[in-house]
Amino acid sequence: MEYKAFGKTGHTSSRVLFGAAAFWDVSQREADKTLGLLLDNGINHIDTARSYGDAELRIGPWMKEHRSSFFLASKTNKRTKEEALVELQETLTRLQTDYLDLWQLHYLVEPDEWKTTMSEGGALEAAIEAKEQGLVRFIGVTGHGVEAPSAHLRSLEVYDFDSVLLPYNYTMMQNSLYREQTQKLFEVCKERDIAVQTIKSLARGELGDKEKMYATWYDPLTDEDSIQRAVHWVLSNEQVFLNSTGDIRILPHILKAAQEAIRKPSDEEMETLVKKEMITPLFS
Repeated sequence: MEYKAFGKTGHTSSRVLFGAAAFWDVSQREADKTLGLLLDNGINHIDTARSYGDAELRIGPWMKEHRSSFFLASKTNKRTKEEALVELQETLTRLQTDYLDLWQLHYLVEPDEWKTTMSEGGALEAAIEAKEQGLVRFIGVTGHGVEAPSAHLRSLEVYDFDSVLLPYNYTMMQNSLYREQTQKLFEVCKERDIAVQTIKSLARGELGDKEKMYATWYDPLTDEDSIQRAVHWVLSNEQVFLNSTGDIRILPHILKAAQEAIRKPSDEEMETLVKKEMITPLFS
């Protein structure tokens, strides 16, 4: 497993971060089996959220023995200071820890929600206060959709966040506007030593009329060779981290791909993958 500095936090994180949305609705037994997989593969960074179903509850029991083994991140989608601080206490209780390494303002894209969060009495004030009190060490911001990179750029004009999170895969980067804004965001993050986390590496497209076979809300890649190509395309950008896909059955394939020597697939190879898997942009 490759490792790199997680921005300016001082932590060296595995290039693959465990995306704990995969624990939305699993048993503790299934979660504990996944813990062994993470430890065996050198994963030292967990990314969860209060809104991820039972995920925090499943991770909590690990913390008694393994708190020092993981950089532990969670998220809030509350927009006011009061609501966010209440939710943070719930998160700490559920995770059975006294502090988070990273607390993120979740899915901060919509203009009205962004304004509330960044204004007096907003959730950003909660994050800053929690950091001053030692409840969180670092503060991040996350986003979905094609508006995410531009929203993050606005957020970084207001506060010097320690990390950002956004969708990143070959298909989305064929959108010229998204590519332009994402590259601009990457440049700012590089200049300011801000960690870049990526999601939806294995998104094949919307679920639509297909039967839901996996825990993800979208249709994911499941073929091992296709997963390897998609994972390598993301990890070939040495600036970014890859948050694993939200299903524990897919996780072993991601980890296997990440353990191999990373080789960036050519555009021709990726176009072949797009046609083979009938991949369509998840966000447009």
